[in-house]
Amino acid sequence: MHDLIITEPARKDIQEAFDWWRDHRSAVQAERWYSGTYEAIGTLRRDPERCAKSPETDLLRQGVRQLLIGIGQRPTHRIVFTVSKNVVTILRVRHSSQGELRPDDVM
Repeated sequence: MHDLIITEPARKDIQEAFDWWRDHRSAVQAERWYSGTYEAIGTLRRDPERCAKSPETDLLRQGVRQLLIGIGQRPTHRIVFTVSKNVVTILRVRHSSQGELRPDDVM
């Protein structure tokens, strides 16, 4: 079982996405997305290596992985994280339409 660390930038990403869903879609969808995101993050405690390497994997020495999530059939966001020993660190939560992370996005 891995420990989880959710960085402040990742928390901010989640809150901003929630606010967008609430303001542009519906409060019900926003709540579903929000709770689903934290549930998905929780699944990373077990076997985070099951997730694919992200396009940004070369940004950090330990590599970078991603977990695709969404409330419909098609993923809308990706949880970007690292695994180091027994710790999973959530770096960012990005909409799938956003470009790749840059070094200053994860440092």
